[in-house]
Amino acid sequence: MKVEQYRDVLLVVDVQNDFCPGGRLPVPYGYEVVPTINWLSKKFDNVILTQDWHPEGHISFASTHDMQPFDKIGDLSLAGDGQVYWPDHCVRGTKGADFHPSLDIPHAQLILRKGWRKNLDSYSAFSENDRFTSTGLAGYAQARGFNRFFIAGLSFDFCVKYTAFDARRLSKDVFVIEEACRAIGDPRKTKSELEDRRIGLIKSADFII
Repeated sequence: MKVEQYRDVLLVVDVQNDFCPGGRLPVPYGYEVVPTINWLSKKFDNVILTQDWHPEGHISFASTHDMQPFDKIGDLSLAGDGQVYWPDHCVRGTKGADFHPSLDIPHAQLILRKGWRKNLDSYSAFSENDRFTSTGLAGYAQARGFNRFFIAGLSFDFCVKYTAFDARRLSKDVFVIEEACRAIGDPRKTKSELEDRRIGLIKSADFII
């Protein structure tokens, strides 16, 4: 696979301290994606980083509702999955919200912060979980002429997955780089969901050096 610099963009999703071991919402082995993403980023002229950026008391935090972390309700649904109540994480301005210190992509052109609205959760880089409120990324991608999306980051079964779903609605060419992602849970269901939507699952070895 050859990167076409004018139409291709690498989306690096939420490679932040709180999503790595030692953080408040650690994705198992999350830090392992960093070297691969750094390597991949050098293949792309166009790179976008996303960053969870929650206020204190965010609607997705279990502590906001006096619930237990990972409790789930069904009436605030995202694609039928319901609302998960998470541990407090990626609170704006904290070390946990910072990018992993080894992430090295100085040529990234955009950092898109999501989940900053107190009363809306946000998984996808393109839209909030109400499926109505846009983050503005779709307009940015259209204005830049990006129509092939390569996605990596954390976590495979939440923010990466829903970012890929939304990218697929914008473009026929969407690829998730498997080894540059890690999942909170079992990744097999997510892989099946991506394949059902004709989203490509690729490896770094698929890129032409």
